Amino acid sequence: MQLYSEQAAQMTLQNISIVNYKNIKSADMELSPRLNCLVGSNGAGKTNATDAVHYMSFCRSAYCQADSQVISHGADFFVVEGRYLTDGGEPVDVYCGMKRGKKKHVKLNGKEYTRLSEHIGRVPLVSVSPYDSLLIDGGSEERRRLTDMVISQYDRPYIASLTRYAKALGQRNAMLRAEAEPEPELMGVLEEMMAADGEAIFAKREAFVGKLEPVFQKYYAEISSGCESVGIEYVSHCQRGPLLDTIRRDRAKDRAVGYSLHGIHRDDLVFTIGGHPMKREGSQGQGKTFVVALKLAQFEFLHNAGCKETPLLLLDDIFDKLDASRVERIVSLVAGDGFGQILVTDTNRSHLDRILESSAGDYKMFNVENGEIKEAAHV
Repeated sequence: MQLYSEQAAQMTLQNISIVNYKNIKSADMELSPRLNCLVGSNGAGKTNATDAVHYMSFCRSAYCQADSQVISHGADFFVVEGRYLTDGGEPVDVYCGMKRGKKKHVKLNGKEYTRLSEHIGRVPLVSVSPYDSLLIDGGSEERRRLTDMVISQYDRPYIASLTRYAKALGQRNAMLRAEAEPEPELMGVLEEMMAADGEAIFAKREAFVGKLEPVFQKYYAEISSGCESVGIEYVSHCQRGPLLDTIRRDRAKDRAVGYSLHGIHRDDLVFTIGGHPMKREGSQGQGKTFVVALKLAQFEFLHNAGCKETPLLLLDDIFDKLDASRVERIVSLVAGDGFGQILVTDTNRSHLDRILESSAGDYKMFNVENGEIKEAAHV
């Protein structure tokens, strides 16, 4: 299966140091540039280790809303440090740290960012985990976050548009909730700001979904042996006409409910199987296949969308609820030459051994127990 039209450069995570990150009090890992397997029981700390890697790409945890929640119980701070190496041999150091009750600090090569958004895309990453079931079962905000996380890694103006839109939306909602009647001119200015940035965001989301869907369908067919037909439909208020007209049309209704009913903050992705909603019709195995195919499509999209580096791929306990044939096909996909550096976790050592058997490349195995991470000897 040919994945890419050209080979992008790869940024490799050489080593990571973790201190007081959830149940990991202290860990240092020297990683393989190809395949890294973490094995351990549920709750041992495997997901916390991969989440620390995620933090270095996105300046936040994939699972905790508040940064303070990642600090180990009884500790006053956390620190995650990673050394990456570019294809050209240039070292890139990333530091993330925070003291309890203080603001977090993120540094690249020792220089602290003034705006954390400047770091997004520096270390591109795609993560697959059991929590991704929320993409199917959860609300529309989960699916919007999916599109925003991918586009933001290669399109910096998109992040700025999201920030401006969110600020204008917040101000408009505050005026809608206020006891005093909103000042019409100021309300109009906020609506114009929402419409301008909203339509720019819509255009990029629409283009992204249009390019992603056929790649996603290719991966789904590969994993399922073409047993089911799947699709992605993008739904937005912008499809009704000029967004400014749509927002202004229901200003009175917005005032009555106290928030903005229309705008790109209500966008959604409709996932289908056999022409019906995946949420209603899909089995657990089909849902897991859908999510894995979606994330592998994201990987390929980022690879071909102008990122300077091949994304790092995190596969956290992805084989649960999948039959043996689908596990086998996923193993053959990720063990091939199309992917760069991979971190994969599982409670089942046999799954990981099968990946290693399918891969001729370099690998490392780590045992995780009670927050302690130790490299295991090659069998």
